[in-house]
Amino acid sequence: MRGIAAWIVDKRNLFFLFYGAMMIFSIFSSGWVKVNDDLTDYLSEETETRRGLDLMEEEFTTFATARVMVNHITYATAEELFEDLEKIDGISSVAFDESKEHYQGATALYEVTFDGEVDDDPVLVTLEQIKAELEPYDVYISTEVGNDRSDMLAEEMKMILGIAAVIIVSVLLLTSRTYLEIPVLLLTFIAAAVVNMGTNFLFGEISFISNSVTVVLQLALAIDYAIILCHRYSEERERMEAREAVITALSKSIPEISASSLTTISGLAALMFMQFGIGFDLGRVLIKAIFCSLLSVFTLMPGLLMLFRKGIDRTHHRNFVPNISGLGNVLIRMQYIVPPIFLLGLVVAFHLSSLCPYAYGYTEITSFQKSEQTIADHRINDIFGRQNTLAVLVPKGDYDKERALLADLEKHTEVNSALGIANAEAMDDYMLADALTPRNFAEMMDLDVEMANLLYAAYGVKNEAYGQVIGNLDQYEVPLIDMLLFLHEEADEGYIELDDEMQRDLDDAYAEIIDAQEQLQGETYSRLVVDLNISEEGQETFDFLNVLREDVERYYDDYLLVGNSTSDYDLSISFSRDNVMISVLSIVFVILVLLFTFQSVGLPILLILVIQGSVWINFSFPYLMQSNLFFLSYLVVSSIQMGANIDYAIVISSRYMDLKKQMPPSQAIVQALNQAFPTIITSGSMLASAGLLIGFLSSDPTVASIGICLGRGTLISIFLVMMVLPEILLIGDNVIARTMFAIKPPEWNKEMEGAVRVNGHIHGYVSGTIDAKVDGVIHGEVRAMVRTEGKEATGKEEPLEETKEKEGKVE
Repeated sequence: MRGIAAWIVDKRNLFFLFYGAMMIFSIFSSGWVKVNDDLTDYLSEETETRRGLDLMEEEFTTFATARVMVNHITYATAEELFEDLEKIDGISSVAFDESKEHYQGATALYEVTFDGEVDDDPVLVTLEQIKAELEPYDVYISTEVGNDRSDMLAEEMKMILGIAAVIIVSVLLLTSRTYLEIPVLLLTFIAAAVVNMGTNFLFGEISFISNSVTVVLQLALAIDYAIILCHRYSEERERMEAREAVITALSKSIPEISASSLTTISGLAALMFMQFGIGFDLGRVLIKAIFCSLLSVFTLMPGLLMLFRKGIDRTHHRNFVPNISGLGNVLIRMQYIVPPIFLLGLVVAFHLSSLCPYAYGYTEITSFQKSEQTIADHRINDIFGRQNTLAVLVPKGDYDKERALLADLEKHTEVNSALGIANAEAMDDYMLADALTPRNFAEMMDLDVEMANLLYAAYGVKNEAYGQVIGNLDQYEVPLIDMLLFLHEEADEGYIELDDEMQRDLDDAYAEIIDAQEQLQGETYSRLVVDLNISEEGQETFDFLNVLREDVERYYDDYLLVGNSTSDYDLSISFSRDNVMISVLSIVFVILVLLFTFQSVGLPILLILVIQGSVWINFSFPYLMQSNLFFLSYLVVSSIQMGANIDYAIVISSRYMDLKKQMPPSQAIVQALNQAFPTIITSGSMLASAGLLIGFLSSDPTVASIGICLGRGTLISIFLVMMVLPEILLIGDNVIARTMFAIKPPEWNKEMEGAVRVNGHIHGYVSGTIDAKVDGVIHGEVRAMVRTEGKEATGKEEPLEETKEKEGKVE
């Protein structure tokens, strides 16, 4: 390690050049990162929702829609605005009438359908025209058009990161040993964060959640590593020159920091085993962030310490962190009181956390900050109710089956309407799927019956229905949609001539048919659109989905239900599996790390008990506060709590295990608590403040929920580690001692004569001459030239040589 550390320090200019180049590259490459705003894209490929969404993307066009609410207008004004909206280019249709679904208490609701899909640029232009048309009024627009979560979150995170930076600098000013440490720490972090963001393009695409929270979480999770190296350097600098101090500090810190990072990486790795793909995405991005931080601490920070060494030496300040030995003494006296209370609280917290009300969609969760879109959604929903649309995908071709199924669906009180190609209205109260005879078609289109017969005969010949054409033409029934499409085709090719009025009617009907086909009829499947009047999620909704399945199964074996409700149902099913998987894997991974770190079976169990207790207490709050918790918040935060917050317990435990070799356990725990306090308060306050800032300042409910849970969980972990863990360590001291085991390293015993080069620890008897740097104690007689280091006079270390001869103990 020392050789590696010396090479890193001596090649610092090379590393400065490398990081400079990487940061410039990363600034450009960060623009290559594709950000996905849609959580449903991370559903497992096997889920019904994912299969249905893929099928709809392949076979159907889903036109963008908007719910536009205008307050404080009369019905007459509402009708005028309705006519104005219909005239705007890019709008396919506007639904509005005097029913309570569209007009209540001087408030109008227009349901707008655009001529394109959500991501089409012309649709954005049309939305701006709607806003301009309604600018004088009190307007709220609920739509997915222009609702770019990633861009909105990116702007919010800039503000959050700025506030977090102020808080972190303030904490470092109080807990650092010299003022010039802070630029070193910040430069190290900035380099790691920029490189991490710039290398995200290697993944091709990341989620908007990973894109938004990674920088802040990277800062909170990984700045510990830089602080550890900085403190090591300060300790070593008190007794050696700057270069040697950096080399020694780095060689000692690499194993320590690497071990510390393993628990965090273990917790994040557990996320990657989730069935819901967002866990894999978030886990890999954060793990890469941790590795970028480790790399910058190990390779960039040593050079920065050398660069700022003189300033660091001159800006020492007094320690602002208080001594908490008094608290340690109080805790010793409570060692038989606190643990039983904690165990009782643990049982209660486990029960309450199991009652936590989870939400799987956006409609049942809120955030402290609300975007313009969220405010519009809530205002419209409060007056006109929520919109819950479900698509039923069935094999196309049998209009009778579709019509019968749609009629069955509309019988349920939970269904407002059910629309498909089979019950879509064409003209004169005829439906597109109605089968008409030549006479019926002639009456509807105001055609001569002979002309209709000729048209039907031509249609029959084209479709090889020769029996109907020859023997039963008068009774030949053809679906209206097929005949209208055939008539339009024949008219276009010049085989049939229609008068101007009839041609206009046919063109209008044709446009509506094509529009309906694009939305409701694909190559192999038909789409039935069902408007529900129940909430998007909840047991009532999930039970009703089973009722709908029973209706569909009476007509079709092959079908798919697709919508927000089915997505929430699929997520609730995957959560049951992911919850167990994350909990078990995060605990197992962390225990394995602790097992080999402390070489004890009992100690890891005690530490896990405390941190798992903090997880259960954390997720008791949603039940006690009667607020829904987004399921993803539990999965993400519980793994981060287990992986990152366990470090606080490790700091106290490792110091306690070392100190109790020199003093009684009670005195050792007081000293351990006092020594660990600066590290815990520095790291914990950063992570807690980062989480709470995200929670209170982000308008996205998903991200805000993760932030609140993370900040609250970190504060609970700090409290339990400082107030409960010391008593548990004292009471469990016998358990820890009895479960200790030793991993004996391989030994190499050999006797050699002559010139022998040794690189390692020597234990034994040496007879001969020696030329080596020795750091140790020699018992016996020494006759040697001892070289000690002199003062820096001219920028060089001038060796001062003197001869010592001494018998006995020589250091």
